Amino acid sequence: MMVDAPRPRDSESPPHVSVLLTEVVAVLAPAADEIMVDGTFGAGGYTRAILAAAPCRVFGIDRDPSAVVTGNALAGESQGRFTMLEGRYGDMDRLLPQAGVARVDGIALDIGVSSMQIDQAERGFSFAKDGPLDMRMEQNGPSAADVVNSASEAELADIIYHLGEERFARRVARAIVEARTDTPFSRTLQLANVVRGAVRKSGDGIDPATRTFQALRIHVNDELGELERGLEAAERLLAPGGRLAVVTFHSLEDRVVKSFLKKRSGDMPAPSRHLPSAHVGPAPTFKLISRKAIAPSEAETRANPRARSAKLRAALRTSAPAWTNGDAS
Repeated sequence: MMVDAPRPRDSESPPHVSVLLTEVVAVLAPAADEIMVDGTFGAGGYTRAILAAAPCRVFGIDRDPSAVVTGNALAGESQGRFTMLEGRYGDMDRLLPQAGVARVDGIALDIGVSSMQIDQAERGFSFAKDGPLDMRMEQNGPSAADVVNSASEAELADIIYHLGEERFARRVARAIVEARTDTPFSRTLQLANVVRGAVRKSGDGIDPATRTFQALRIHVNDELGELERGLEAAERLLAPGGRLAVVTFHSLEDRVVKSFLKKRSGDMPAPSRHLPSAHVGPAPTFKLISRKAIAPSEAETRANPRARSAKLRAALRTSAPAWTNGDAS
């Protein structure tokens, strides 16, 4: 499908700032001649920091055409040390071999929507700026408008409840269905105002549209499915001793990463508190670098409020073979 040419970021919007940048680079610990992967390239913040940290080679992956344009420009300046690949990070174990790389030494993933995408009203991610109700990272396939205009009330309620963790999901879904009978949804503020009419503002100051917009974005882009595929692809692609660093921004994402790494590291709860932790399944493929998630410093959250909910989970790849789907069940 044809897509519009990428547009420049609004010059009045704040620049994208990579969250937990120092901590991610410390986990990856790039060394000379190693191969690193920035699986969610975005504006290239992690990539630039990795390239500056060591004379290594970096491959960037992104499905957003705007990010690919940025990556190709960086590739032209990198003297052969950086290569941009267009696609989903969940397919990295296919994309990298196609580029002649069978194993890598480090992978960084920054999950969710980027501030660049939010700040560009025409991308349709923001409930604070009016734009087309889009939300597609790849800029093709069904949009958020397609979902809210065609899904049943029950389907919308399930999406908003499970992916947005919105306790008033049924009320929001009912309001959407009632509103679309008069005028189909096409604009972000049109939807945001309907949600605001259905959900009262809470005392924490969070916009009532926040959870519904999050749910639609995750649904439209299959973000949780992509995260699961990406973690499994990283397991297959990382060499023994390879490092994995994953930054998430809300509980849904973090639960997926935490569960995956706990299983793959053999860090499962014991059947009794009097017994040691029980290892189930094949040999562990990862060793946790830190049992707890790494959070941003107070200084970082003051400088970049968008970092306040971020969590970094990190692990080292063992020499054990990657699990199969049957192993993971």
